[in-house]
Amino acid sequence: MKELSIEDLVHAVDGEWIQKGPRNQISNVAFNSLDIEADGLFVPLQGQRDGHEFIQSALDQGAAATFWSSDKTPPSGLHVIRVADCLQALQALAAYYLAQINPKVVAITGSSGKTTTKDMTAAVLSVAFKVHKTEGNYNNEIGLPMTILDMAPDTEVLILEMGMSGPGEIQFLSQLAKPHVTIITMIGENHIEFLGSKANIAKAKLEILSGLRPQGTFIYPGDEPLISSQLPDLSDFRTIRVGLADSQDVYALDIQTSPFQTNFATNLSPTCTMQIPLSGSYNVHNALNALATAYSLGLAMEQVQAALANFKLTANRTEWLAGKNDSQILNDTYNASPSAMRAVLQNFSQMESVGNGRKLVVLGDMLELGSHSQSLHAGISQEISYPTIQEVYLYGKEMLALKAALLDQGYPSQSIHHFPKAEKDAMIQALLEDLSSQDQVLVKASNSMGLLDVVAAIKR
Repeated sequence: MKELSIEDLVHAVDGEWIQKGPRNQISNVAFNSLDIEADGLFVPLQGQRDGHEFIQSALDQGAAATFWSSDKTPPSGLHVIRVADCLQALQALAAYYLAQINPKVVAITGSSGKTTTKDMTAAVLSVAFKVHKTEGNYNNEIGLPMTILDMAPDTEVLILEMGMSGPGEIQFLSQLAKPHVTIITMIGENHIEFLGSKANIAKAKLEILSGLRPQGTFIYPGDEPLISSQLPDLSDFRTIRVGLADSQDVYALDIQTSPFQTNFATNLSPTCTMQIPLSGSYNVHNALNALATAYSLGLAMEQVQAALANFKLTANRTEWLAGKNDSQILNDTYNASPSAMRAVLQNFSQMESVGNGRKLVVLGDMLELGSHSQSLHAGISQEISYPTIQEVYLYGKEMLALKAALLDQGYPSQSIHHFPKAEKDAMIQALLEDLSSQDQVLVKASNSMGLLDVVAAIKR
């Protein structure tokens, strides 16, 4: 982070400087008192506990200043800036800092593929620019401002992931970030519990256009009718439709996939073979988003070819690991939606088996589906057939709907193993007893189901 003076802070958030401290600059920002470093700004947010309760801890860690909206008296020894709302002050400071650094901003949203697209985009743009990107799940009204404030002063491109659970959230993030490039990866069923329909989800994702700068670039899946049917006036923007068909502006050619990598070309340079260390056409689509972004910023496919082939994926997303008993684990436990789970299962089913090994799946509940949950879980059965997938392990109460659907379509009952959430250890034990040499195991569920514990237990 570029150092800011206390005067800068007061000006940025339109605050009242009610107490002065000994140090006149801040070089880092944190809302967790334990994350504060020397000369830091502490932002006391309201969570399960009031962040103001931790001001002494922040001071002990080296805080030089704090925002303050409490009636209590702050301790001496640091600058105190009174604000009406500490979260709003954090967001205002982020907007001020963004204007000071003034990078190109790439904003990414979508029901699935956001993080993979972000990681790919960061890799390909890094060949020509100093890039800073969202880390972890810092993609909301707190995390996005923190990502902005964490960027180095020489940042040239800032890549921001934007998440949501309801309407209006992406609009706020987009208007804060004022992106030069916006990407919608795909429309799925995530958060349908709160939004009611996929059409409403698409409408919420399209809020990302609200902050797009004039003459900015909008990249989106051209074959998604829920987007194309709701597009606003795009005359002020450049649009790039991406997809796997040649009717799109940027599309893939000659896709060749294996369990550990995929090769393809694009119409942007048909003789330049691109490679990603992932399998599946849905990951090609994510790569096309990244390549379209590179193209929009003036880079050629030949320039970014090696960077894409060697990009580093955020952990727990389509990650192959060595399993016990000489098995192989496809770890995709970070999150799950019906669309993403169907895509992963379809790709997993099409992979060539290893020797005499079997294909097994471990699937946990997908959350935030509301009244649609039972039908959406049952619908996953369309991607599971016997004997292509020979053993199915289901975890959680929502997966009972998938079990019933599999039985209805004739899947062998002895190959379906259901475990309630309280019996994770029993499922792990059953898996360990079942796994054989050369077996391939897919593990996927919503993150809060905790199937990363299963991966850790069956990993070699």
